[in-house]
Amino acid sequence: MTIILDPTASLVHDIADPGPPAGDLQGRKIAIRIDMLWRSWDWVSEIWAERLRAEGAEVTFWRSCGRTGEEGEQADREYQALLAQSDMAIVGLGNCGSCTSWTIADALTAAATGMPTIAVATAHFEGLARNLAKRGGRSGLRLHILPYPLDILPKEQVHDIARNHYRSFLRDFGVRSGLAEQSAA
Repeated sequence: MTIILDPTASLVHDIADPGPPAGDLQGRKIAIRIDMLWRSWDWVSEIWAERLRAEGAEVTFWRSCGRTGEEGEQADREYQALLAQSDMAIVGLGNCGSCTSWTIADALTAAATGMPTIAVATAHFEGLARNLAKRGGRSGLRLHILPYPLDILPKEQVHDIARNHYRSFLRDFGVRSGLAEQSAA
């Protein structure tokens, strides 16, 4: 008997569902996970946080830093505490191999709590982000894709990209709110 293995097969326990939509933003606590590498993600998330707050959400930032040893254990405790105090999570930025891996790992952690979660990556790393989500057992993880390259652009241009992507980001996240509905019209 010959056994043929399919390297593209899904995990038996794969979750293809994206999880709950973000829904209304009014009064919701949103955790935005940023990293230590990509200033462009700082700039994008600043714009989005401003707009999320205008829609009535409370936004908290958490910066991912050292991920190994004692420092990594402390970071994990801090991230878990943040998630415990949040209603939804935005995790970014997948803009290189290792940061895409950490972005997806942190998004999977948030999604595993049952909260609405979205990971953000740049176009060049979209395939890797989707593959990592699938390998992590959650192929349906919500993703929002920003243009690549992003980090080499001036702040004003990145701010314009953030503003231009806000409506599609809300749709990808499953947001239902007054400003989001007006934006979609």
